[in-house]
Amino acid sequence: MMVFAIIIVIIILLQTRGSSAGLFGQSDGSYRSRRGIEQILFRLTIVLIIAFVAIAVLNVRF
Repeated sequence: MMVFAIIIVIIILLQTRGSSAGLFGQSDGSYRSRRGIEQILFRLTIVLIIAFVAIAVLNVRF
């Protein structure tokens, strides 16, 4: 569980570092599509967050 959290944080930091929008991802108002490694990181983030939530839900003991 902790491994997923660390990987998610690293991937999110890589995404914000790769953008020229600043620390918190403010956009400059223009639209652009994700390409290459940026798109891979975006999709990987979604998959890891879904896996993280699924594992957290399965670990809940009633």
